[in-house]
Amino acid sequence: MTTPLLEARGLEIRFGGVVAADHVDLTIAEGRNLAIIGPNGAGKTTFLNICTGWIKPTKGQVFFRGEEVTHLPPRKIVRRGVARAFQIPQLFTEHTALENLMIAVSAREGRQSPLLSMGAQPERREMLELLDLVGCADVADRPVVELSEGQRKLIDIAVALALKPRLLLMDEPTSGVASSEKFEIMEILVAALSQAAVTAVFVEHDMGIVKNYADEVAVWNSGEVQLRGTPEEILAHPDVIRDVIGEEAA
Repeated sequence: MTTPLLEARGLEIRFGGVVAADHVDLTIAEGRNLAIIGPNGAGKTTFLNICTGWIKPTKGQVFFRGEEVTHLPPRKIVRRGVARAFQIPQLFTEHTALENLMIAVSAREGRQSPLLSMGAQPERREMLELLDLVGCADVADRPVVELSEGQRKLIDIAVALALKPRLLLMDEPTSGVASSEKFEIMEILVAALSQAAVTAVFVEHDMGIVKNYADEVAVWNSGEVQLRGTPEEILAHPDVIRDVIGEEAA
């Protein structure tokens, strides 16, 4: 039997009276992009935070490629191959797009002065190629503060890819992006992940994005994984139509 890329076993955590994870079991196969959907407060982002070490569960375990990572700090989980992109891009806005990637690669390589002699660093070409991969080569030398929200999202993904992950966890990758740009952003993002051989798990509220870019969908509610299946199966389910999409089932 093939070892899952990521496996959660019996995850439990509460915040006061709110159950954010109630004995969650979930496996993620390499190469199968998973969308997580569900009502607000269902525990979706909490799951990402547990898997990346930002929150420690009360009970349960997380395994990455068969190795337990439950109680490791985020930086050590990143070095094992799990990267994270947040709902709001975590970028140094006063620095250029290229400088943000050079900071990330310096962290990857354990370099103490990421911007010192940046032009001479051997990974500079690699980072320029990453910016080209996400369609942002033309803004490499522009400060992030000058860029659109869509461009920032793509650069944030490039920063994550600079860490050479096997798995990327994303919280609402199209949040804050103009409706007219969402599908263009996702086309670039999914193509970049495919080329880099990175599996994605993403929390998303836009069902059009889920339908077009997920291989599988998991439905969260009250800290539980209530359903899992293909986008076609899940988005047609009466409970999902009622509780997540917000329409009455036919």
